[in-house]
Amino acid sequence: MERIPPLKPADWSAELRAFFADFRTRVHHGGPAPSNTQSGTNLLGTLARYPAFTMAFLPFNGHLLYGTKLSDRQREMLILRVANLWESDYEWAQHAVLGGNAGLSDEEIARIATGPDVPGWTPEESALLRAADELRIDGAIGAGTWQALAEVFDEQQLMDIVFTVGSYAMLAMALRSFGVRPEPGLLPYLPVAQ
Repeated sequence: MERIPPLKPADWSAELRAFFADFRTRVHHGGPAPSNTQSGTNLLGTLARYPAFTMAFLPFNGHLLYGTKLSDRQREMLILRVANLWESDYEWAQHAVLGGNAGLSDEEIARIATGPDVPGWTPEESALLRAADELRIDGAIGAGTWQALAEVFDEQQLMDIVFTVGSYAMLAMALRSFGVRPEPGLLPYLPVAQ
């Protein structure tokens, strides 16, 4: 149930429309947003109710999406694990699309919900998923997982891991609390009830 209904794009201020257009261009490296990510109207419409916050938050979020030193695949694995752990259907569906664009197979996307210990992950991928789990449970990456990650990732990438998990956990909480509904184009990507 929508608790904060999204504003329709026609009701966005001219300043906010320009900001969203610029944001979408920047995160897509100067080109148009791919057609399969044009969902997001409900999220942007909800954020449009608080323009000052939105104009501060989205550049940070855009950096996590397209400016970190993690690969697209690594980033999407983390975000999908967060979406699963925080039970955010909207975030899961949106990033199932983006995960496919980043090279994750449908089987890998489904397996992310099972966690870091199932067969099929590389040690690096298992450590990434475990980091998200440990951040959820303990609020910190454990020593063993940190060591495994530090053998592969540099300091900035390690920071990217923590900030990606933290930011997308916050976004998952917001999506669920505000009752943001997936757009029709995201419905095929919703997680299967377990």
